[in-house]
Amino acid sequence: MFQKAAVLVAGSWGTALASVLADKGIQVSLWTRNSGQAEEINRDHQNRYLPGVTLSSNIIATTDMEEAVKGAEAIVIVSPSSAARQVSKELSKHWRPEQLVIHAVKGFETETLKRMSTVISEELGCEEGRIVVLSGPSHAEEVVKQCPTTVVVASLEEQEAQRAQDLFMNTYFRVYTNRDQVGVELAGALKNIIALGAGMSDGLGYGDNAKAALLTRGLAEITRVGAQMGANPLTFAGLAGVGDLVVTATSQHSRNWRAGSMLGQGMTLDEVLKKMDMVVEGIRTTQAAHEIAEKYKVQMPIASQLYNVLFKGLDARTAVEALMGRDKKTEMEVMSLETWEQWHT
Repeated sequence: MFQKAAVLVAGSWGTALASVLADKGIQVSLWTRNSGQAEEINRDHQNRYLPGVTLSSNIIATTDMEEAVKGAEAIVIVSPSSAARQVSKELSKHWRPEQLVIHAVKGFETETLKRMSTVISEELGCEEGRIVVLSGPSHAEEVVKQCPTTVVVASLEEQEAQRAQDLFMNTYFRVYTNRDQVGVELAGALKNIIALGAGMSDGLGYGDNAKAALLTRGLAEITRVGAQMGANPLTFAGLAGVGDLVVTATSQHSRNWRAGSMLGQGMTLDEVLKKMDMVVEGIRTTQAAHEIAEKYKVQMPIASQLYNVLFKGLDARTAVEALMGRDKKTEMEVMSLETWEQWHT
């Protein structure tokens, strides 16, 4: 039975997960570097990232990492991917091996192309398989309103995944387990690229046909690179894959969709970033995916064109024309024959 959990950091998703735990009667220490934000949460039970939501009194914000994790049976890391190593490094000073560690960070370390489980385990000095990944179709704005939500937790150690399932599961937050840690992590990160593209398509006014095609071919692209990196292709047909892709690529709650929409309407990347009040993970992930595609020799045409729009100044409409004008293909070219045989022997 869990009595206390620590959630690092106090963004919208971290606060939403803290609310799920608090609704189960668990005492939650919500860590933030921002003393003003901590004071606001403790005094008003409000977080500026989730306006209009009253937070449970079971959630206590703090700027003291040691205080946050002391006595906690579980630690949930929900930082931006760019801050994950630094947060984990600070956590390593106070973490104990018996504590359950879960992360809900959707991205890569762009400098090394490492997954978040790798980054966190390196800093904590533990086996990567011990880290649990939480992912799936879950807007923070809906979770805090207790809208029915279903996610997946994955770890190479089944017992750790089951502990995470027990920690989070309640009447409105349903949790499945999965052993494919790599696939769940890759799906959660790579779908943000396709969500950017979907927003861009909507911003260009291309309609539902174009977006449906983008999501379908985008999922094939994610599956192809995921399988090449050791993931089970079936994971991408689940909650972390198609589930999270649909919710992120079709909703105005999605920062990635909103950023893509503004790009489609003709704004520059700098203009988009100035308008967004929170991190847009898909932008960093597009940069990482461009290098991953080269490293693993996998075709990622959608990610490639988005990379050209974001970092090479290519016009969004020209990028779509380039995708539509590609050489003829068969629809079933999802992965190499070698990789397909690997998963069917």
